[in-house]
Amino acid sequence: MRAALFAWCVQSGANRQPSLIQSASMPDSARLTQRPVIRQLPPDAVNRIAAGEVVERPAAAVKELVENALDAGAQSISISIEDGGLKRLIVEDDGCGMLGTDILMALERHATSKLAPGHDGAIDLLNIHTMGFRGEALPSIASVSRMTLASKADGEDAAEVFVEAGRVEGPKPAPWTGRSVSGTRIEVRDLFHATPARLKFMKSERAETMAVTDAVKRLAMANASVAFSLESNGRTTFRYAAHMPTPDGHLERLGSIMGRDFRENALPIEAERDGVRLTGFAGLPTLNRGNGQYQFLFVNGRPVKDRLLTGVIRAAYQDFLARDRHPMAALFLDLDPELVDVNVHPAKTEVRFRDAGNIRGLIIGSLRHSLAAAGHRASTTVAGYALGRMQSEDRAEQRDAPLPQPSVWDRSSLFRDSYGAAPPRAATSTAPDFPAPGFAEDSGRYDAPSVRFEAEPEAPASDFPLGVARAQLHETYIVSQTRDGIVIVDQHAAHERLVYEQMKAQMAGDGVKRQALLIPEVVELGEDEANRIIERAAELAEMGLEVEAFGAGAVCVRATPALFGNMDAAGLIKDLADDFAEYEEGLALKERFEDVMGNMACSGGAVRAGRRLNSDEMNALLRQMEATPYSGQCNHGRPTYVELKLADVERLFGRR
Repeated sequence: MRAALFAWCVQSGANRQPSLIQSASMPDSARLTQRPVIRQLPPDAVNRIAAGEVVERPAAAVKELVENALDAGAQSISISIEDGGLKRLIVEDDGCGMLGTDILMALERHATSKLAPGHDGAIDLLNIHTMGFRGEALPSIASVSRMTLASKADGEDAAEVFVEAGRVEGPKPAPWTGRSVSGTRIEVRDLFHATPARLKFMKSERAETMAVTDAVKRLAMANASVAFSLESNGRTTFRYAAHMPTPDGHLERLGSIMGRDFRENALPIEAERDGVRLTGFAGLPTLNRGNGQYQFLFVNGRPVKDRLLTGVIRAAYQDFLARDRHPMAALFLDLDPELVDVNVHPAKTEVRFRDAGNIRGLIIGSLRHSLAAAGHRASTTVAGYALGRMQSEDRAEQRDAPLPQPSVWDRSSLFRDSYGAAPPRAATSTAPDFPAPGFAEDSGRYDAPSVRFEAEPEAPASDFPLGVARAQLHETYIVSQTRDGIVIVDQHAAHERLVYEQMKAQMAGDGVKRQALLIPEVVELGEDEANRIIERAAELAEMGLEVEAFGAGAVCVRATPALFGNMDAAGLIKDLADDFAEYEEGLALKERFEDVMGNMACSGGAVRAGRRLNSDEMNALLRQMEATPYSGQCNHGRPTYVELKLADVERLFGRR
């Protein structure tokens, strides 16, 4: 049987395979002897396959060409696209340029000037200092388009090469119309005409144009000293002038791309650890967005998309923002190329760090340090939005206008006090004959003060950043006078942050101090809810809340945090039970420390809206805010105060 099969294979020819019908009708033993023939693919097929990985859309082609221009030392790069880049795209730079023979070599696969052999003749792929290094971009783009590449080196004549679907014409002499003595101009027409199936997967012209814009903006953010311009269908999309390579110049470029609000409310980031340097800017917590699209990470000047960024930024801001809000940041990591692997994905948008833990700790620590240094500062968008609302002439239009996205202060209704805050009343003064703090007129009972303030001596408003208290409005808002304006403080939001920071400080020491209740409070819950509370009783005790089981479906509260004074223990226990229901099974309470402590501070310890404060108490609150980090926003990300300059107030009355 085997001899017969061998003779049949010889007669059929070594490179011949049976048809599908023949193969199906063959005995199993015969089919097992038919091995597929291994062939060398032709260069044009190889390039088209590579193009599918490297150039999946016009934005990827533009990114690769702009990166080549940056590697060539360009100081000015202009991009022009038509029909989202599918019909035509042009990238022109003033880099070092190429000779005609260099152009031909650059169109060969895996030909590059960016990797040189070492002393032993080997190529070190872990020591990459350029944006590109594979030598795949130009041949890949040329294999699926009609490309014209013209280049001129300093002191040499310009040369031009035309490539269509692998067919090369040139090099030949070409006129040089560029304004610089050297540079390169690449024109790509009819992208993917050689692979029409790929065109079916392209998105709309608008979507492809937006993708190109985003890719170029990311590269412009990392190269502030290079001028960029982009035109789409003959219209200028943006034009960024070159800036000095200084932090101020870098912030100017970031402000041009991320917006003026970011430029005015960005905190500088600069730190170094174990050979890794972190620079950049991060926005104040009160300047935030509904998604994370304004969070950027650059590694050795390369824009990357890494899950690490999302996680570390959320961890750094988790004390200051609601869960559905995201801060703005542009961070730049510089480290030894051997500590990061950029050869992970053909598009070079993913990287792998040798010590990801060090990177994570560096970013979180740096962000938190900068946020702490900002103290009580809040973003200028808060006052800007307030002025805009007050200056609106059409009140009906004002009610229907969409809320601005950069700030969450207008979402305050989502965090409205739900623990029995007194309803707003007419504006009051702070005359000495007011009832003592702690007297709740609506309930008719006396509550021990939940907060103790130390009186501050009277001082000029110019001596303090938040000024001196002049009045309390609706028993909720403190109005203070500063050197050149006024400040309006939300007393509940402000003290919520102060209490939270005090609780964190105590937790870092010996734990939150407790005060025993004279009469323990019994809280009725569902049996499952009560079990969740009791299971975490030991962890709650570290946070100053002492609880124990009191029969089925009930919890007895024996002590509360001393910072809270007389608090609504039942409301707090019920809220904590709801929070625990959302946590993953087995998750330690300390892992959700910020959420739990934030909720405890909000519901138990903070000065309630509707509570009257005397002038000493109001000024003490202002002084504590000035001395406490992060006091510019409450635990939910809302601003704690709005500052209006005197010039702004005068404009409201037409005096300017």
